[in-house]
Formats: sequence, C-alpha cells, structure tokens
Amino acid sequence: MVHDPARFGFETRAIHAGQEPDPRTGAVIVPIYQTSTYAQDSVGATREGDYEYSRTANPTRTALEEALAALEGGRHALAYASGMAASDAVLRATLRPGDHLVLGNDVYGGTFRLIDKVLTSWGISYDVAHLSDVDEVRAAIRPETKLVWCETPTNPLLGIADIAKLAEVAQAGGAKLIVDNTFATPYLQNPLALGADVVLHSTTKYLGGHSDVVGGAVVTDSDELREQLFFLRNASGAVPGAFDAWLTLRGLKTLGVRMERHCDNAERIVEMLVEHPKVGEVYYPGRAGHPGHEVAAKQMRRFGGMVSFTHVDGEQAALDAAAGTELFILAESLGGIESLIEHPGRMTHASVAGSLLQVPAELLRLSVGIEDVRDLIADLSTALG
Repeated sequence: MVHDPARFGFETRAIHAGQEPDPRTGAVIVPIYQTSTYAQDSVGATREGDYEYSRTANPTRTALEEALAALEGGRHALAYASGMAASDAVLRATLRPGDHLVLGNDVYGGTFRLIDKVLTSWGISYDVAHLSDVDEVRAAIRPETKLVWCETPTNPLLGIADIAKLAEVAQAGGAKLIVDNTFATPYLQNPLALGADVVLHSTTKYLGGHSDVVGGAVVTDSDELREQLFFLRNASGAVPGAFDAWLTLRGLKTLGVRMERHCDNAERIVEMLVEHPKVGEVYYPGRAGHPGHEVAAKQMRRFGGMVSFTHVDGEQAALDAAAGTELFILAESLGGIESLIEHPGRMTHASVAGSLLQVPAELLRLSVGIEDVRDLIADLSTALG
C-alpha cells in the first residue's frame, strides 16, 4: 500500500497513488463502481465516509482524485464533468457580486466566454492584462480583486507567465492565483509548488490522453476552498460518472511516457516549421527566441506538445492548410495520442473575436501526437505546399 506518494517519482505516483488493489478481490485495477447509491447499515451510517449517493462521492472518482492530488503535489483534488465545470466551480467558490478578477490576455475561448458572457451578468468585473508583465498585473489589481486567472503556456499563443512572481503579486493584493495547467500537465509543471493557490485541468486533454472522455479537475492545498468546492459540486451536480473517472485514471498511468513523446515530436516539428517558407511566426516555448523561454525553462521540465504558427499568405491559406492534412485531424480539443490541427479564430477561440483577446486570423494550432514524427512532418509539409 502506498502510504506516502510524495516519496516516489512521478511515474510511480501515476500508477499507484489512490490505486490500491481491491481489498475484496485483489483486482489490481480500480473497479468501476457503476452505482448511483449505497446501502447503509442503519439510518445515516454509511460504510465508508461520504458514500451515500454517487453525486456526492464515488470510490472510482475518489481514486482519481487521490491520484491527481499526488501528481500535482496538492492536498485536495476534486474531479468534474468537464474542464468548464471545474472553471465554473472555482469562479463561484472564490467570487461574489462586486468582486473583480484579472484575466490573461491570451486564454481559452471558453474561459473568456464564461467570464465575459455569464459572470458579468452576476456582477463580476474583470480586466485583461499581459501576465508576462508582472507590473501590468500589479496595476490591474484593485481592492475588490479576488482572483488572478493564469494560463501558462497560454492557449493558443503559448505565452509564458512567471508563476512564482504572479503568486507574490496576487497574494500581496489579497487575491488568489489560479493556474490552468492543462497544456503543461503535472508532468511538466507544478504550479502549487511555485506558489499558486489553485491548479485547474481539463482532464479531457493530456491527462485522459486518448480523446475518449471529457472531464475537469481542481487541485488545492486549502482546506477551506476544498470544502467550498465540495459543497458546490454536490449542490450543482457537475460530477463525472464512474466510467469517465476510470478512463481518466487509466490515462494518467501513461502520462509521463506520453508527454516525453509529445515533446520529442513537437520539437522536431518546430524545427521544420521555422525553416518552411510558408510559415511566419512559430510559437513554442522551447524556442530560444520565444518570449518567456527563459521563464519556461525555469519552471517547466520540458516544453510540451502544443505548437502554433501563422501562415504567411493569410487566413484563407491557413484554412486551406488546416483542411489539407492527412494525419493531422482537423478538430478542436488537444492532448490526445493522435495529432490535431485547428484554426483558433474560427474554432476554439471564435468567442473572443472583436475583444482584446482576439487571435490572429492566419494562426493555426497543432496538438502534436505520438505518431512517427517523420510522417507528421511530411504531412504538414505537403499541406503547407
């Protein structure tokens, strides 16, 4: 039995934390507890903690949460039905009408939509800041600021924020720092260890890793925030089913080896893109000339599997290239074993059009998979012409 996961390396924790052999049968893999309710020995006497109804707690989900907490080095993790459900839970747990948050200038379109179109109608205000500029963030913080929302690397321009410095600035202003760690994963970056208050994941992406499940997670060291999040989740019901939790848990087991291959392939593809005559800007934190490269090298183990670039011939040429690949599948989402290509301006970030977060029209985003990189390079080269 793994009593102290922190003693072990990442891959060992990914396989063993929260995943003890079943005490009844000895099954090595955590069972799928496909049940809605649980027998009680007497009124109010549940057999193990909170197991009275699966909206409140489920053993398969508990195993996933223990594993996620161990991988991020946090005390508490809560799993959700989607990454947006996790985002919504954090925002509602930390903000009240009249509160303010600072939002990065380059974030996932769904996050912006939730804040700009939903929360503002409930009396929440926000300002946009370049999170790579600590002074700009400090200037954006007001007395009523309760949250600084950070992605690093950002989606889709792969911008980098210094988590440790942001944490100091946010906390000095009386705000919490939340870091969306979806792109980096806990294998490459651990925001809590750098001072962040909350870590967010769309587990749909790299943590699940196989494009077959939707989910989200929040990890924190705060007992108070955990209790608030637990109450809200039970009240609203945005929980993953047992099978979804099991699929995500299965994906976690191979996260380390998959991320190494994602990084290897992305680095090779970046080398090709930099030399291609149809490619303008290449956005990848592993490049020496990338803004924030030095910060990324300090706080990340490697630089990830996400790459963005612009087409020198403009938007239509970018759309044609996205539609012209054979192996790179034209699709939203990211982080699966298969390679994906998308046009952020028309797809994942359409909701930020006309705002301060609008992305370049000629931009393409790649989620580099784990296929043979020679095939991926040939595919992109053909599509670019």
